[in-house]
Amino acid sequence: MTLRDLRYVLALADHGHFGRAAEACGVSQPTLSVQVRRLEAELGVALFERTAKGVAQTDACGRLIGHVRAAVAEMEAIRSEAVSLRDPLAGRLRLGIIPTLAPYLLPLVFAPLRAALPGLEVEPWEDQTASLLRRLRAHELDAAVLATEVAEPDVVGRALFAEPFLAALPPEHRLAGQAVVAEADLAPDVLVLADGHCLRDQALEACGGTGALAGTLRATSLATLLNMVAAGYGTTLIPALAAGAAQDAGIVLKPLAARTGRTVRLVWRARSPRQAALAAVGEVIAGRLRGFAEAAAAGAI
Repeated sequence: MTLRDLRYVLALADHGHFGRAAEACGVSQPTLSVQVRRLEAELGVALFERTAKGVAQTDACGRLIGHVRAAVAEMEAIRSEAVSLRDPLAGRLRLGIIPTLAPYLLPLVFAPLRAALPGLEVEPWEDQTASLLRRLRAHELDAAVLATEVAEPDVVGRALFAEPFLAALPPEHRLAGQAVVAEADLAPDVLVLADGHCLRDQALEACGGTGALAGTLRATSLATLLNMVAAGYGTTLIPALAAGAAQDAGIVLKPLAARTGRTVRLVWRARSPRQAALAAVGEVIAGRLRGFAEAAAAGAI
C-alpha cells in the first residue's frame, strides 16, 4: 500500500468514474484501474462496485475512506512542512476561495503573487464557505479567502480589504435614475443566491427583506444572478469587485445609502506550518486591493 494508491482511491471515490479519476491523477485509466484492484486484493475487500456508468463505493469503502483521506492529508502536511523548513516561501499552497470572489479577485492578484513570491505555487480551490472550512480543518487546504468571520478557536486569520456592495438594477428600473439607492428600497424585488452562499445572507440582511423571488428563482452563481437582473427579473446587491461583469451585462450600478459591504479575510489553521507564506500572501493581496473600498465608493472602479 502506497500513498499513490491511496490517492487513486480518493480520486475514484470523489469522481465516481475511472476516466475522470485518472485524469485528475495524471495517469492513464488502465494504470489507475490496475492499482486500485491490486490494493483491493491486498486489503481483501472490494472498495468499488463497477457499473456501466461508472463506479459506486461499497460499504467497505465507506468505512475506510475517512482513514484514507486522513492518511493522505497527513502525508501532505509532512511534505508541506518539510518544504517550508527548506524555504518558507516555496512549494505548493492550496488556497480556497468563495465563488463570489474567485472570478474577480484571482485575476487581480495572481500576477502580483507570482512576481512577489516566485517560489510559491498557489493552487486555488473554489467552493462555498462551509465546504472550504471543512477542507481547511481536514488539511486539504492551507488557507481560504472568505467574506465572513470565522469563530473557531483552531482557525485564525487577517482582514485583507473592505469590499462595498453596489445596487444592481435593470436599466428601466424605477431606481435606476437615482444617484444613491437606499438598501431597503431594493427589498420588494431583491434577488439572492441559493442557500450556502454568504452573499445571500449578507444581501438579505442589508435589504431587510426575505427576497421576493428567492423561493422560486435560486441562482447558484453570481453570473446567473447578474443575467437575471439584466433580463429585468429584479434587483440585487453585488460585491464591488464584480462591477465590471455587471456593467458588461448592461446592468445599472448605484452606490448604497448606508454603504453596506463586507470584509474579505484570509484564514488558516492556527498551528499551520505555513505561517510565513500565508503572511506574505496576505500582504500581497492586501497591497493589491489597498484603497479599493474608497475607489468603489467614489465610483472610480
